[in-house]
Amino acid sequence: MISVLILALNEETNLPRCLESVRWSDDVIVFDSFSSDRTVEIARDAGARVVQRRFDNERDHRQAALRLPFKHAWVYNPDADEVAPTDLRDEMISVVQDGSRKEVAYRVRFRTMFMGRWVKHSSLYPTWVTRLFRPDRISFERTINLRYIVDGPEGRLQNHFEHYSFNKGLNAWFEKHNRYSQHEAEESLKSLSDGQWSLAGLVARDPVARRRALKELSFRLPCRPLLRFAYMYLLRLGLLDGLPGYHYCRLLAIYEYMIVLKMKEIQRRQRGLGM
Repeated sequence: MISVLILALNEETNLPRCLESVRWSDDVIVFDSFSSDRTVEIARDAGARVVQRRFDNERDHRQAALRLPFKHAWVYNPDADEVAPTDLRDEMISVVQDGSRKEVAYRVRFRTMFMGRWVKHSSLYPTWVTRLFRPDRISFERTINLRYIVDGPEGRLQNHFEHYSFNKGLNAWFEKHNRYSQHEAEESLKSLSDGQWSLAGLVARDPVARRRALKELSFRLPCRPLLRFAYMYLLRLGLLDGLPGYHYCRLLAIYEYMIVLKMKEIQRRQRGLGM
């Protein structure tokens, strides 16, 4: 069978639906960062084990979570705002029970839900993320927007999970991306100073490598917020997602603008100037 690991901080809005979608597991752990809302109560009422740890950074926090005593060799690791449909559940159970498979981790695609619909084109679909794995074969790089390092072969699952990243409202989304943009600005400046980047990554066969190379390229382009909007809304056909697609692409452009401004702030402060 499969253990389930959910990292949470003040997720009383999202957690009930996430927990309901993993009721098939007999080993559900909510790794809580000392929530101040009803997250812990909701988790315990649903029969989940609760383990608490103060959050320091995403890499170390997730690494600590992987050291928990899981009941099973395989772990499904959804975020609290994700829902696993039954077809994904069935596929996960099938692959871990197949003794002929050599994979130690699996990537899964997801459907980003916004304003009541799947914004397929606006959300860079398909994006493959690591969700099912053997915890002893996983480690991480970077302290935000983690890179999963898998010690062994990876596979891909055919079914999707659903991602409700706006369930807690736009205020929560902006607060989260305000934090992320600071780290992204620091990572962007580090990448620019290192100078280690090649156009070859843009044509790599691995879609994860291509996306990483595209992100590195974006650090080096002028007018990043405008280009991000044009890329998502026009080239990636976000306009086919209707009004939700337009708003979603505008939000991504705003996030890009936050990163650019914070890069400028860091550079000015390094020169002893104010913002």
